[in-house]
Amino acid sequence: MRRALVLVALVAVLVSAVTATATAKTRADANIVQTAAAAGQFKTLTKLLTRAGLVGALEQPGPYTVFAPTDAAFKKVPKATLKTLLRHPAKLKAVLLYHVVSGRVTAADAAKLSSAKTLNGKSVRIRTAGMNVFVNSAKVTKADVDASNGVIHVINRVLIPPAH
Repeated sequence: MRRALVLVALVAVLVSAVTATATAKTRADANIVQTAAAAGQFKTLTKLLTRAGLVGALEQPGPYTVFAPTDAAFKKVPKATLKTLLRHPAKLKAVLLYHVVSGRVTAADAAKLSSAKTLNGKSVRIRTAGMNVFVNSAKVTKADVDASNGVIHVINRVLIPPAH
């Protein structure tokens, strides 16, 4: 009886380990867009990427680094600003590309940088304060979310590129 319980416990641990490994592999096999969509907290971002025609670009091999604002971050943006972006596809695309850096920039890499050039052509400022990393005024709330074609850093604000 005792051996049977030990065997059942061992099988449960092995099944759990295999499931965790399969889940991690699935996440690593998903690209940036798939990873963001699966997370559930980037519905606005994925909708806007689709509207701007950028989904296909972010499904390419990359690698890319995406500073991904959550749905809560988009709620902080004034409604008038969002409406303007939705009416002007070029402006929307410019804002979204301001969240993407070419190459894989991990949190450890970012901590050594003071800025990074985005696919928008403009640079974002990167700074650390204690254990926190900031991109412009946005705080990275979760770093190093792996995807097959890059890495996502979750941020708490939408980055708006400078006008000039």
